[in-house]
Amino acid sequence: MNVVWLKTELLHPIDKGGRIRTYHMLRHLCNSHRVTYVTLDDGTADSNATQRALEYCHELVAVPFRTAPKRSLTFYRELLANAFSQLPYAIAKYNVPAFTAAIRQAARKADVVVCDFLFPSVNVPDDLGVPVVLFQHNVEAQIWERHAEHARGAVARAYMREQWRRMRRFEARECARFRHVIAVSDQDAGLLQREYSLADVSAVPTGVDTEYFAPTGSVARERTELVFTGSMDWLPNEDAMQWFVADVLPLVRSQVPDVRLSIVGRTPSAAVRALAERNPDVTVTGSVPDVRPYLERGNVFIIPLRIGGGTRLKVFEAMAMGIPVVSTRVGVEGLPLSDGVEYLAADSAHAFADALVRLLRDPSRAAALAGAAAARVRSEFGWAEVARRFGEICARAAGTPKQATGRVA
Repeated sequence: MNVVWLKTELLHPIDKGGRIRTYHMLRHLCNSHRVTYVTLDDGTADSNATQRALEYCHELVAVPFRTAPKRSLTFYRELLANAFSQLPYAIAKYNVPAFTAAIRQAARKADVVVCDFLFPSVNVPDDLGVPVVLFQHNVEAQIWERHAEHARGAVARAYMREQWRRMRRFEARECARFRHVIAVSDQDAGLLQREYSLADVSAVPTGVDTEYFAPTGSVARERTELVFTGSMDWLPNEDAMQWFVADVLPLVRSQVPDVRLSIVGRTPSAAVRALAERNPDVTVTGSVPDVRPYLERGNVFIIPLRIGGGTRLKVFEAMAMGIPVVSTRVGVEGLPLSDGVEYLAADSAHAFADALVRLLRDPSRAAALAGAAAARVRSEFGWAEVARRFGEICARAAGTPKQATGRVA
């Protein structure tokens, strides 16, 4: 097949979940199909990101693009202007006419177009003439609904509720507009079917690079070290760390006084950096070239997410590295894992702290949990199989095109 793949960013640096999933999927798809990668380029990617694109595609089409930095004056002006739009801000900022033109040009030689995440879809014309598959890493409306539930203050809650309503309307239209929707879990696929009355929905699981994420044995475990990894400019991760440090960590510290937490991930916000400034037992690393030493050194991996959607690659990465996991149910949502077998589930502050203390005090229990999880991940969730299933779905979509239903502006 000739596959045209649409995304709003170049993939290097490969330092967050959406890029990691796309990178590994495309690397394997390129072995059997010709891939043209059409993307927006806002100038923030690695200096060699354009050259390295040939690692995951045969042809690159990059459209220059600029977006306002978060919390800048221009950013707030755009938010104000968006008050008069029907589109959620997270979508409207990617509405770029030159991107639409590039999509039209690339689609002339395509058997199928893959719209990676919901965000590029605003640029996909109704009359493209090629089957389009929407690849939903998350159910976006669900994320915004959870933002509204956990927002602090009446103004923030009202804003998040409005963004959620807009996102739900937009997501419903786009999911119905394209030939097929691919979700990253059976749970997300079921939610899309129920919420948007969709029939053409499939699920492909999350994968992990089991060769890359493997313990080396050269880094000693720190007995009281907790680790969290993730893009720290993503609001759900910021919320998770603020909640954990404020509500959970003091409970753990009362029983394990020398407990420490490493927050590892790109672009930490001022709120996240402040957690380390106020707490000497918290370290915020910022971007690191390799998360594996932190995972190998840590004694327990934490996922205290209260907001989110889709599936989190960090879960399988940590498990492949042999570190036991304690998570909220939102944190492992959509993954075929069992509480007490591959991880410990905890949704309240007290339950989370109790689970951590049990593992920190019982190395044999921690090792058994980590071993079961590592064995499961390595046997079932390699990227090659995930990409093969994705390619089969795209091939079926290419063979049975569906007329677009149109989009309301």
